[in-house]
Amino acid sequence: MSNFLAFVSETSDIALDSDIVKEASNCLDEFTDAFNALDLAGMDARLHFPHVMISETETLIWETSGQHPVDFFSRLQGTGWKSTRYESKVPVLASMNKVHFLVTYTRRAVSGEERSRHINLWIVVKRNNVWGISLRSY
Repeated sequence: MSNFLAFVSETSDIALDSDIVKEASNCLDEFTDAFNALDLAGMDARLHFPHVMISETETLIWETSGQHPVDFFSRLQGTGWKSTRYESKVPVLASMNKVHFLVTYTRRAVSGEERSRHINLWIVVKRNNVWGISLRSY
C-alpha cells in the first residue's frame, strides 16, 4: 500500500443514500434466497473474493468460490433447519461502493419456529458494477 494514510482517510458525502442501500440490500436478499434454495453456486455468486469471515476465535479467508463444505446443507438440515430469514438489515455506514449492515437473521424449523437468532456485521461492496458480500463478522 503506497499511501496508507489516504486509504484510511477516504470519506464520502453519501449519508446512507437510499438507492445505494437498496442495491446493496438486494445483494443480501439474493444471497439468502440462494441459501434457502440450497444453492451453493448461487450463494457464491453474491460473494466477492477474497471473502472474509470473522468469528470470535477465527478468521477465514476464501480466495475463490467453491469453499463451502459439500455437506453444508445436509449438516444444517440435521439440526432441524428449514429456512433462514432476515429480521432486520440496518445500514450503519454507506458510501458509493460499500455498505456496512448490522444484520439480524433467524434460522427456522419446518414449523416456522425460530431455532436460532444471529446478529452479525456484513459488508457489501460494489466492484465492477456488481454488489457482493465481502466480509461477514459473526
